[in-house]
Amino acid sequence: MNDNSRPMQRAIELARRGEGLVEPNPMVGCVLVRNGNVVGEGWHQRFGGAHAEIEALATAGAAAHGATAFVTLEPCAHQGQTPPCTEALIAAHVARVVVGCRDPNPVVDGRGIGALRAAGIAVELFESDGEAAALIAPFTKLMNRGRPWVIAKWAMTLDGKLAAASGDSRWISGEESRAVVHRLRGRMDAIVVGRGTAEHDDPLLTARPVGARTPTRIVLDSQAVLSLDSQLVRTASEAPVLLAAAANAPESRCHALREAGVEVWQAAPTALSASDRWLSLLDELGRRRMTNVLVEGGAKVLGALLDAHEIDEVHAFIAPRFVGGAGPSPLAGEGLPTMAQALSLVDRCVESLGEDLYVHGRLKSEKAR
Repeated sequence: MNDNSRPMQRAIELARRGEGLVEPNPMVGCVLVRNGNVVGEGWHQRFGGAHAEIEALATAGAAAHGATAFVTLEPCAHQGQTPPCTEALIAAHVARVVVGCRDPNPVVDGRGIGALRAAGIAVELFESDGEAAALIAPFTKLMNRGRPWVIAKWAMTLDGKLAAASGDSRWISGEESRAVVHRLRGRMDAIVVGRGTAEHDDPLLTARPVGARTPTRIVLDSQAVLSLDSQLVRTASEAPVLLAAAANAPESRCHALREAGVEVWQAAPTALSASDRWLSLLDELGRRRMTNVLVEGGAKVLGALLDAHEIDEVHAFIAPRFVGGAGPSPLAGEGLPTMAQALSLVDRCVESLGEDLYVHGRLKSEKAR
């Protein structure tokens, strides 16, 4: 491990504390080191609040003079909701800045590094396995493609079923797995299900206990037939509900849902297929600066999303049970024609949660990127 690795790893750990609190900003951490000792630490704690560098400089005080700043993301050089971090680093007379990765925001990209070097501060990019870049992958997608990071989640039996042939699915996974799902929900900007799941399960789609964010609950319902008596509609005043409909959805149904407090968004008339409507919706969510979206099913919804090459991350809960028969599998849609084209998870992790296995990771797909 080189001299840069330990403080940068600490900066990454600090950055993760902002998860769910800072979006649509990226998570960022900063560690100040002088003469081999940590003299300041900070992280971006909430959207609109001080950036990581400012927090670290405040804790270091005069000890920042001549220190090295290890920051997970290139310091900003523009006036946003807060002043430029480059100016603060220059004013504090830090001697050196080690940057985890460049900022994908075109307003910043390279300008922060340039401003620091112009002030006589040594700047170097941290050579690593890409952990700092992975930390801000959702922010990068939002900046580069204008769409949120999409997380697919499902619970299935060991024989790959989302439900029994009758449609019954309560409960496949155990309490420990469901607790993890609620924690996931609590840091999302939106949670998405299809009309079939909304009708059959009548879910609330809320985080219990409440998390850092209150996600918008989205139902994909091309003809706007969601029941006004559903839990989602009845609780629309407590947490936002957005129904994503096709352009030809009956106006009477759209009006009734709007009157009940549901926001009805309709795709463009040219968005004819499920994949087209998905892409149109993701573009809309990107315009709303949503960063992380959790898709909870069902199989047709997840399959259409896979066909659109828009799944970025997977969280699968596998219960040691069998049901057999004709129950649905997690992913429908067209799928991939050969095993050679199968997609793989990277940065994957396998955990035991009670009796269940919890597999999560990011999707490696060159075609999708």
